[in-house]
Amino acid sequence: MNKEFTINSFISENSRPLSSLFYFVLIMTIFFTASPEVFFSTKFHQAVLTVYPIIIFLVIPLVFVVTMGEIDLSFASNFAFASWIFALLIKTFSVDPFLAFLLGILAGAFIGVLMGCLVVYGRISSLVASLGALFLIRGFLFVVSDSKSITIIEIRKHWIYDLLVGKFFGFPMQFIWAGIFVIIAYFLYHRHVFGAHIHHIGDNPESAAQMGINVDRTRIFCFMFCGIGAALAGMFSTLVNFTWWPTQGFGYLLLALASVFVGGTPTWGGVGTIFGAVFGSGVIAYMETGIVAMGWSGLWRQFFNGLIIILALLGHRFHGNRIR
Repeated sequence: MNKEFTINSFISENSRPLSSLFYFVLIMTIFFTASPEVFFSTKFHQAVLTVYPIIIFLVIPLVFVVTMGEIDLSFASNFAFASWIFALLIKTFSVDPFLAFLLGILAGAFIGVLMGCLVVYGRISSLVASLGALFLIRGFLFVVSDSKSITIIEIRKHWIYDLLVGKFFGFPMQFIWAGIFVIIAYFLYHRHVFGAHIHHIGDNPESAAQMGINVDRTRIFCFMFCGIGAALAGMFSTLVNFTWWPTQGFGYLLLALASVFVGGTPTWGGVGTIFGAVFGSGVIAYMETGIVAMGWSGLWRQFFNGLIIILALLGHRFHGNRIR
């Protein structure tokens, strides 16, 4: 009896990440059944694991922002802005790639802080503000780059390349760094007072302020963290492709948002899950390549991405009503 109670409690407390895991297992089962010769290939999974970490870097910080009851769409352009700083410093100013990488992170954090200040002190809806910033930054990059790409093929000879995106016994190094990023985020979100403040703000910002939580500062820190994640994603993408281009990151906009919602973080704030976001990212990462690997047209990706988002949000809403 005690064992059954423990299992039920575990399922109840972890229903959101478990539901995301269910979606991931379901997708993988369908893909393995439909095209076993492709999905049992190690090269296929290595290709997916090259892109998977980039989505994780984007999605995990978004869980913090969405849990807080806000949204940040500017991450797609911040992705390109930070990686532009990174590539420009290396190519044009011959800055050491390690220093350029650190400055790229600072650039992403800076844009995140500006985004947070715009929402907090400008008292503008985060949806509208970040949408404006999304196009503002993107337009700026088109102008300053004259719509031209920057190639940094020479970075392959630098030690930072092998450290960040090399191979470790055939395993992409970026996946290991993404794993470290997830662990740090998990403790911040679930085991640190910062995460508790985020949940309180997302549930009721007025009540959180009365409890002594610095709501404005916490919001700015969340947007800054989102900027750092976007910067990491952009620079890792640039390292993998040896190229920066002005439209970089825009294709991840809907994919990252889909991963957040499929991963168990609903739109209404106050709740979320880090591990669920990892599984949600896996669903989207494999969906992008799995449908084509099955022999279907790539046009079906949009359909199934939309379908699984709607099903996930309906499941979260049902679960929330049942708990209340």
